[in-house]
Amino acid sequence: MADASEQINTPISSAELERRWKAVRAAMAEQNIDVLLMQANNDFMGGYVKYFTDLPATNGYPVTVVFPREDRMTVMGQGPFDAVREFPPGEQGLRRGVARFLSTPSYASAHYTAGYDAELAQTALEGHAHATVGLLGTAAMSYALIDHLKRGKLSRAKFVDASEMVDLIKAVKSEEEIALMRQTTAMQDAAMEAVFTAIKPGMRDLEVAAVAEQFGHRFGSEQGLFLCASGPVGTAAIFGNRHLQNRVIKEGDQFTLLIENSGPGGFYTEIGRTCVLGKASLEMKDEFEFVLKAQEYMRGLLVSGAASRDIFASYNQFMKSHGRPEEKRLHSHGQGYDMVERPLIRHDETMKLAKNMVLAAHPSYVTATSYNWVCDNFLVVATGAAEKMHKFPQKIFELA
Repeated sequence: MADASEQINTPISSAELERRWKAVRAAMAEQNIDVLLMQANNDFMGGYVKYFTDLPATNGYPVTVVFPREDRMTVMGQGPFDAVREFPPGEQGLRRGVARFLSTPSYASAHYTAGYDAELAQTALEGHAHATVGLLGTAAMSYALIDHLKRGKLSRAKFVDASEMVDLIKAVKSEEEIALMRQTTAMQDAAMEAVFTAIKPGMRDLEVAAVAEQFGHRFGSEQGLFLCASGPVGTAAIFGNRHLQNRVIKEGDQFTLLIENSGPGGFYTEIGRTCVLGKASLEMKDEFEFVLKAQEYMRGLLVSGAASRDIFASYNQFMKSHGRPEEKRLHSHGQGYDMVERPLIRHDETMKLAKNMVLAAHPSYVTATSYNWVCDNFLVVATGAAEKMHKFPQKIFELA
């Protein structure tokens, strides 16, 4: 039997998994849903799979999970044709809460394998031909999966979107989850310090970002984004992904970095700061002072019971009243097993804030000569403004 404590990077406790399963099954009973179906192919936005199984989907390989209301799970993923692994009740290894694992060698890059995972899902859903099937994260599911099921042996089943039901449970973090997210913010604080200690002229942006990534791996991180950019002071150095990180940093340059990686247990948080290998301009300092005010204003809005659309409208009014651009994308959002998780602080979000939600807040805007922003995570508390979780100093670092 596999020992989870040896193989899993910071395993979630079995008690925590049982808490999640119990809460979801109670909600399923209330909504007359017989079984849940979810699928993911990455651990950036594949949080449902991780939430139920404590094992992430990775590398573009689909992982499909069937979660019955009255039975243990069936998981399907990468492996040999026709392989079936059975797990005894009370399994405490890698497949807790799982009755069986079915595998197939399917690949998104090989179109003719698109139905292989769907065939396994149909097998796993035997006995649910006339059931109500709740779908989780339909935007992450392959078309082939649902199309095959609806045209096959589940053609008489009722399919409903159960994402809202699970999101309301998943967004509110338990004490164990919050403790792990605090470890992630502390890891990111230390990683940012390591970056600002290591950075020097002659390094490429990618090499600097790699300092943060390697630091994270030492302390429980598995996956993440490290977006950065450098440029002369007086330009708008808007960060980008690795493909855009080939620039060589020069003396006097500014450097902006977003560390958005998962920490122990697989939970995401994010921190963003700017440094200058010399002196920051007066404009950079003035605008940074404003983004701090904007973030603090946001912190006061992140209160239990608040509606996301009202927060968004209030924030944009604040920006407009101070002569800054209104937000058109996403300046604040939940985090957890998904890098971007509900609630989204936008006009189109229906979920209200609740105690023990964790959200990132990163006010940002661009001028012709500066990119202005800051990023930290906040914990919604019982009453009053949210608690800032990151402890790293909020300033533009001028590095000699």
